[in-house]
Amino acid sequence: MFDIDRGYAVGWGTLALLNAGLAQAKGHSRLIWFLLSLLLGPIATFILVVFMDMKSPPSSASV
Repeated sequence: MFDIDRGYAVGWGTLALLNAGLAQAKGHSRLIWFLLSLLLGPIATFILVVFMDMKSPPSSASV
């Protein structure tokens, strides 16, 4: 049906997994960024690297 090069599909999937790990390291949802990366590919990588800051963990300072 679709004649997609297997290497292209493996590369796209690998990029989605790397983006998911990067998103988790920055404190964002791994699943959401994995799915976004499947749709957007390298554009999602660019957004993660340039526009997404690391989330700071909630402060547990008690008064």
